[in-house]
Amino acid sequence: MRFVYGLLLMLVFAISVALFQGAFSYFKAQQVEKASARLTLYRNTLESEMRHFAHLPFLLSLDPFVANSLAQPETEVLDTRLARFAQSAGLDAIYLMDHTGFTLSASNAGSATSFKGENYAYRPYFQTAQTGQLGEFYGIGATTGKPGYFYAIAVRHPSGGDDGVIAIKADLTPIQESWQASGERMLLSNADGVVLLASEPEWRYRTLQALTPKQKVRIDASRQFAGEPLVPLAWSVDETAGTADIGGQTFLYLRTANLPNSWSLHFLEPLDLALRSAWLTTGAFVMLAMMSFIAFQFSRARRVRAALYKSEQEELLLRQANEKLAVEIEERRVAERNLQKTQAELERAGRLAALGQLASSVTHELGQPIAAMRNQLVAAEMTQGASPLNEKMQGLVLRMENITKQLKFFSRKGRDQFEVLDLREVVDVALELMEPNISQIGADVSVERPEAALLLKGNRTRLEQVATNILRNALDAVEEQGEKRVAISLGHDDKEAWFEVSDTGHGLGDKSYEDLREPFTTSRESGRGMGLGLTISAGIVSDHGGIIRAQDRAGGGAVFRVSLPFEPEV
Repeated sequence: MRFVYGLLLMLVFAISVALFQGAFSYFKAQQVEKASARLTLYRNTLESEMRHFAHLPFLLSLDPFVANSLAQPETEVLDTRLARFAQSAGLDAIYLMDHTGFTLSASNAGSATSFKGENYAYRPYFQTAQTGQLGEFYGIGATTGKPGYFYAIAVRHPSGGDDGVIAIKADLTPIQESWQASGERMLLSNADGVVLLASEPEWRYRTLQALTPKQKVRIDASRQFAGEPLVPLAWSVDETAGTADIGGQTFLYLRTANLPNSWSLHFLEPLDLALRSAWLTTGAFVMLAMMSFIAFQFSRARRVRAALYKSEQEELLLRQANEKLAVEIEERRVAERNLQKTQAELERAGRLAALGQLASSVTHELGQPIAAMRNQLVAAEMTQGASPLNEKMQGLVLRMENITKQLKFFSRKGRDQFEVLDLREVVDVALELMEPNISQIGADVSVERPEAALLLKGNRTRLEQVATNILRNALDAVEEQGEKRVAISLGHDDKEAWFEVSDTGHGLGDKSYEDLREPFTTSRESGRGMGLGLTISAGIVSDHGGIIRAQDRAGGGAVFRVSLPFEPEV
């Protein structure tokens, strides 16, 4: 008996060790999952902050005050104008340079650290802007000594002379301060491995690995980190285990490199929580094993004193138990089926309710900004006169107003005013709206259409929204493919007019069209879509008495067809 007890003790010990390792792996995986979600949030916040001002240099380059300053020596008026722009936009500085890099005008003119009169031709953002591209650069200010993120773009000389460069400087320090306030341990490094932002001040401007001589020469030439020694950070990373050691402490380590300029965001979190949870789980098992052993001893003593049941009674009890178990199993199966059905209905109702609330919130929140944009465009037309850009912007604002009106589709039922329209024109508008996306990914889009008009009755804006959603999905599907081809065809029969969009993307996969049209269902990566496009499109097409069909394309990709009632005699 002692031998048996010894074996049991060894078995409990072995199970405890295995349980500790398994529990630690489990809790670590949970911690990794939560940390990954937070890292994604921080990455999206950082990228949003970086791209918040990316459009401003282009808009400034179109300002006649900016362009005319390249041809006249007096820039005091532009200094005041740039100062006002910088203050309202929350920028550190805005400044204009000539083709040599000499600063002609700056928003901080007159201050002790004014950029005016300085030459920044050595900065990479200036050199990139002179090539006609948008220059981007992070570095410590050569004049102010303050770090910032720079955007720059070329400014056309009004008289045909040498082009200048307009640049802005944004402060990313608030992002670092938010990391420190939240208690997270994070750091942001550039392509050279230099830490740009960090929750721990002593990590900033350290390097994740020793710099090569070539890197040092390039950094020194651009004066990117003037005055900083750029010594390596005392750390080590175990990629296999997903951990990092800094200052003698082991952290859970996650990294994302999906950032502009080949930057990387590193997330560190102590493993104390996973270790503590694993120890608690193991301790609970040991306590349970001890209690089970004591209970077993008591049960064994009672079994010794118990009498045996007669064989007939045992058979009867067993038969009754089996019959009862069979009834319970069948009742449970029925209950599970009913529960699954009810859960599916509740999930769909919840999604639609949330979608209705979202539609109401979006139309409410966007109403005033859109109205303000329209007022600003009208004011600009009155003061500066009509321009193609102003007219195009007013058209886009009108389209935004129409689209927000369509969002009310999910919170109320009703029939919008229908008109006679040509389905070919609807598809043309969608192609025009998606032209920037088509050019950006380099997609090959072909259109096959009949000569005669495809007339039907419907709401033009809502059908344009359907065509845009279907085309956008096709472009997203081919974006990462080697063959980026999208084919659009239009036609009709006696009862239906239709347009069809096929692509060479990844296809529907294991999802059906019914799955894809569910609210919040999307195959895009995080941050690129909410899964509402097909839901909205299906509702619009249904209101028009039509239907959307989808299937995998032979040879790879997917085919979406939108069919609507054809009325050739309207």
